[in-house]
Amino acid sequence: MSNFNRRDFIKISSAATVSASVGLNTLANSPTVAKIVGDLAEPGASSRTPTYCEICFWQCAGWVVKDKDGRPWKIVGNEEDQHSLGRMCTRGSGGLGAYLDPDRLKKPLIRSEERGKQVFREASWEEAFNYIAKKMEAIATQYGPDRVCLFSHGCGGPFFKTLINAYGSENVAAPSYAQCRGPRQEAFGLTFGADLGSPENTDIKNAKCLVLMGSHLGENLHNTQVQEFGQAIEAGCTIITVDPRFSVAAGKSKYWLPIKPSTDLALVLSWIHCLIEEEIYNKDYVKKYTIGFEKLKAEVASYTPEWAYSITSIKPEIIRQTAREMAQAAPAVIVHPSRHVAWYGDDTQRMRGIAILNALLGGWGHRGGFYQLQKAGVPECSAPLAKKAKNNWRGQLDGKYPLASMPPANFLCDKTVEGYYKGWFVYGTNLSQCLPEPQKTEEAISKLDLLVVIDTMPAEITGWADVVLPECTYLERFDELRDKPGRRRQIALRAPAFEPLYDSKPAWWIAKNLAITMGIGAAFPWANIEELLNDQLAKLGTSMEEMKKVGVKNLGEEGALCVEDGLELHFKTKSGKIELYSQTLEDLGFDPIPKYTAHETPPDGYYRLIYGRTPTHTFGRTINNPILNQVQAENDLWVHPTVAKRWNLQNGQYVKVKNQAGVASLPIRVRITERIRNDALYMAHGFGHTDKRLSRAHLKGANDTALIDKVKVDPIMGATGFRGTFVTFDEV
Repeated sequence: MSNFNRRDFIKISSAATVSASVGLNTLANSPTVAKIVGDLAEPGASSRTPTYCEICFWQCAGWVVKDKDGRPWKIVGNEEDQHSLGRMCTRGSGGLGAYLDPDRLKKPLIRSEERGKQVFREASWEEAFNYIAKKMEAIATQYGPDRVCLFSHGCGGPFFKTLINAYGSENVAAPSYAQCRGPRQEAFGLTFGADLGSPENTDIKNAKCLVLMGSHLGENLHNTQVQEFGQAIEAGCTIITVDPRFSVAAGKSKYWLPIKPSTDLALVLSWIHCLIEEEIYNKDYVKKYTIGFEKLKAEVASYTPEWAYSITSIKPEIIRQTAREMAQAAPAVIVHPSRHVAWYGDDTQRMRGIAILNALLGGWGHRGGFYQLQKAGVPECSAPLAKKAKNNWRGQLDGKYPLASMPPANFLCDKTVEGYYKGWFVYGTNLSQCLPEPQKTEEAISKLDLLVVIDTMPAEITGWADVVLPECTYLERFDELRDKPGRRRQIALRAPAFEPLYDSKPAWWIAKNLAITMGIGAAFPWANIEELLNDQLAKLGTSMEEMKKVGVKNLGEEGALCVEDGLELHFKTKSGKIELYSQTLEDLGFDPIPKYTAHETPPDGYYRLIYGRTPTHTFGRTINNPILNQVQAENDLWVHPTVAKRWNLQNGQYVKVKNQAGVASLPIRVRITERIRNDALYMAHGFGHTDKRLSRAHLKGANDTALIDKVKVDPIMGATGFRGTFVTFDEV
């Protein structure tokens, strides 16, 4: 195992946080920011306000700390929070930058020229609401209310879902489903009858073996997992990282398997073969809890390590050795399901393979594997659905994606191109960067009668909007109680640390008052969110007064997390067992056990484009953050030395890459490194913004999404495969 200690690991996750703190102090000298809040506070007497972070979906609970004059100082973790464990990550520590950013959206805007030109006029909230209400009435009259969609990402989403439902539409999509986690959700549901949760129910701190396939711990900074990763390493956990790139996690691993991109399923099937062939799977667990083992055994008989070697480039002895490492650690072993798994268009089956591998090792329900999630259960915040949509999204699928549990955002986009959907609400998500084939997104928008965007920041998508509504940041508002699943039944309060700047408003206020203007205000049966929260907190046996003091609260006794604690395992599948063989998939015409199918490989002179995360930023949402931008303003293009030699590239040189359709990127800085395979190029996602109003992010780095043009869609649930694009060098 690598020579590595806890102090070294802490450096990984905290180095950028230190830089962010330096950036915060530097920011105090910014004349623009000084006009807003004056000089930032110095350490000293302070007050604190409870919050939970909105920079990423982990939603770590913490405190906004201010000096005696109420000026912002810092954001720190809440010691009692099961997500932050008392420490904020780089991005969470830089959350004040979201509040301070002078580029924020400030007033409602109504488009004054053709879409895409970013030309708007300021409007009052009343005028903006009346404009939207009139358009929505026209759509409902001419086409029906089911022709409106919501694309949502963030804590305010449920309020707009309530609005859309009350209007008469059930077309509510989250790009985090079909463009990210959806395949694993459906695969683990088919296998174990349960989702993995957000955050996932991985007991990393107690694992004896952890396998990472596309999960970039130390770079994605999913806070709890990163801290538990450090604990696991310190305790001697064997780490196996499968990645074409030598990531941060690979540097802490006993084994790095630099797999050929697109061949992950071949490796997984070969591991399954080894466990069964050598009879080192968890026999008692498999016998007691699973069905379909004999059919699985027959299916994987030919998937030998020698077969996999010719496909993956991983040597047979390494495949066998790593399979034995897993078996030796079982059941305290996790083959991590990762989060962004929309890669190649067959991702549900790939994730089924990972789920089956975990089942053979017996980790589900055992300490060091996957624990039983606990959830507080906060009472609903809205009235029952007033109107039932006559034609919801599922009726439009026409047999496609039979196991989609929510509408794939790309499917709604496709139907809009066809002219079916006529109105979009887009909350907290820049569709221009998160959906592949951005030209198709623009074509869809051109067919709309109404596009409303609600966000805190300008972005490419706002340039196409008819109406832009400025939301205040998470530091300036109450939101619903955080009720995410975890080891404990825990709630967290977000309270406003500052009054909203400019003419920005919280999501609940926007949705409720727009609903009133549209004549459907009864969907929000409370005067304001404080009334709602007071009612919910009373039903949970606490109060606003208490929550403002503690920030987070555990409710009731802790339930059993694993078999070792007395947990009895039950599986909500059709059979009541872990389904190694899926009758559901077979009945739908899909392979009941995953089969390997080879993917297209890049032609000579082209390289597979792969992408990932950076510890400083959350996708494209934080690139303009004045604190985090000082830590990292642009991305790099990782290039293997043999590729650099072929193209005569130098370290630090700026180049453009282009896809096979001839679409070129913005200039991106070259990083020559042996930490990437020679058949792939890598860049961090989220950079390369083209909206001029983002003064720090504009034209900095390259946007990987703009290059993604060869998209294969998962036939089982509709996920878009992002990793089928091949690029070459355009300008050197």
